[in-house]
Amino acid sequence: MGLTYDRIKEKLTEKFGGEVSNFEEPYGMLCFEVPKDMNLKVMQFLYDDDELRFRFLTTLNAIHYPDNKGRELAIVYHLHNMVDNVRLRFKIYVDITKPDVFTATRLFEAANWLERETYDFYGVNFIGHPNLVRILNVDEMDYFPMRKEYPLEDQTRKDKDDEMFGRGGSVGYGTVKTDADTTIAESEKGNVGDKLI
Repeated sequence: MGLTYDRIKEKLTEKFGGEVSNFEEPYGMLCFEVPKDMNLKVMQFLYDDDELRFRFLTTLNAIHYPDNKGRELAIVYHLHNMVDNVRLRFKIYVDITKPDVFTATRLFEAANWLERETYDFYGVNFIGHPNLVRILNVDEMDYFPMRKEYPLEDQTRKDKDDEMFGRGGSVGYGTVKTDADTTIAESEKGNVGDKLI
């Protein structure tokens, strides 16, 4: 019998007790949370254990939850046991004012690029990373573009043409301007291609 999620939960709980929490299985994948200072301990355990064998880092990214005070940034690790073909995901949360996390580059070489990308877009400081510099954005940027720190586009603006962005007009996407110079939503317009009244 192959490795099951129940067995993984059991082994993690035996080793770390209540430090590993919030077990879920959305979309059929085991997910859980660990404290930020334990990310390497948990990964090392998942890697070294002869039964678990999570030795492939599929991806690593971040999510910004601006309303989650003191836990605004979630760093998400996806690991894969290629022998049993089992995947799991775990998260750690950090305060956006001090987004320090231990690097996983000594355990997974793939973490080098992934952590640089996460730093570049979210500003997570991976302590111990051998070369934590921007990888996709220009060095002169003094902000992190994937953080939700900027207002959404103002739908009442009149100085833009939605038709140029594939929204509105005869195409029928998004919002459309009427002859009265107001904006209406697609749901108010009727079927795609209908003329405005």
